[in-house]
Amino acid sequence: MPQLPAFPTGPIRFFALDVETANSDVGSICQLGVACVLDSGAILTWGCHVDPGTVRFSNSWLHGITARHCIGAPRIGAVIDHLNPHLSGRTVYQHSSFDQRAIRAASAALGRSEPDWGWQDSVKVARAAWPELKGNGGHGLGNLKKVLGLNFEHHDAIEDARAAAMVVLMAAQA
Repeated sequence: MPQLPAFPTGPIRFFALDVETANSDVGSICQLGVACVLDSGAILTWGCHVDPGTVRFSNSWLHGITARHCIGAPRIGAVIDHLNPHLSGRTVYQHSSFDQRAIRAASAALGRSEPDWGWQDSVKVARAAWPELKGNGGHGLGNLKKVLGLNFEHHDAIEDARAAAMVVLMAAQA
């Protein structure tokens, strides 16, 4: 079985999670990233490619991940098992509801219940902090990158998780 990277430890305040999918099947997770926000405000990241169990990578045009990147990668069940001790019952931000739906669909495909992670939505946080963006580019990560001056590589799960965490931290100061 492929070795997963060690998960960050320390006094973690909250997490942000993002996934990329291989195709239109919301459960076809091919990359997963987690940002761990420490009590100090520092952000540590964790992530890996995931073998989605398919050769159909029709979303490669968006994120650049192909079947070649996922050869030998762990399957989503192993990734969830690795993350669950850290995320169970904890606050986990996603930027929209897509990531939770993807984890739910991937879990269902394995015949499992969705993990008990305390999902929150950083889009809702951004809407509350910057209501003036409604109709003015919106609250998606692409627009928030420009408006807030965020520095990240969009459509990389690790980078997008870090960006969602930054949005939450910046909103708390707005």
